[in-house]
Amino acid sequence: MVADATFFGKRRDKFGVLVFKDVWSGDILIWKYIESETIKDYMYLTNELKDKGFSVRGVVIDGKRGLFKAFDAFPVQMCHFHQKMIVQRYITRHPKLEASKDLKKIVSRLTSTTEIRFINSLDNWYVQHEAFLNEKSINPATGKEYFTHRKLVASYRSLRRNLPYLFTYKNYPELKIPNTTNSLDGGVFSQVKKLTKIHQGITKSLKSKLIDDYLVSYNEKL
Repeated sequence: MVADATFFGKRRDKFGVLVFKDVWSGDILIWKYIESETIKDYMYLTNELKDKGFSVRGVVIDGKRGLFKAFDAFPVQMCHFHQKMIVQRYITRHPKLEASKDLKKIVSRLTSTTEIRFINSLDNWYVQHEAFLNEKSINPATGKEYFTHRKLVASYRSLRRNLPYLFTYKNYPELKIPNTTNSLDGGVFSQVKKLTKIHQGITKSLKSKLIDDYLVSYNEKL
């Protein structure tokens, strides 16, 4: 299944919906309205599915911290799109540092390479830029050291941390696991966003009913 959340409104009116979708059938399995995205909410819906007789074979998630451990009983795939966006957020879309440019090239091949080749590329990149990555600066206010290129270091650490979950879809070919959460982000959430945008100004309860109606009818359209 693909599991992800999206949010609506701003500040006081902000709320979200967490949705689980069956990859094989395309059905929306279950959803829950949330104030913020927590591990507890994911576990609640997972247990609800089990109580309804469903068997979880694998999960595709966006990489929220703690989720990998929470779903460690199943094969877990980290969404490639979200991983690329994490790296882009740190090094920007048009990096200027050579090390950042090289890392961007490696990440751009994530969906078209193999696990071994990706790991080798990442290892070689680190060896080549290790001294640069380990450069330190001192905060004049506190006297404490920090990585001079801390955003680049953070992007590398993100890849290392998520590496065990980036190629699950290839390691379990029989499960036909997608490598992104796009079937929710683009296939469901984008349409829900359009629907709620058309009805701007309605109350949160009416907006929730609108979303409920769409998610219920979604399966009927398949």
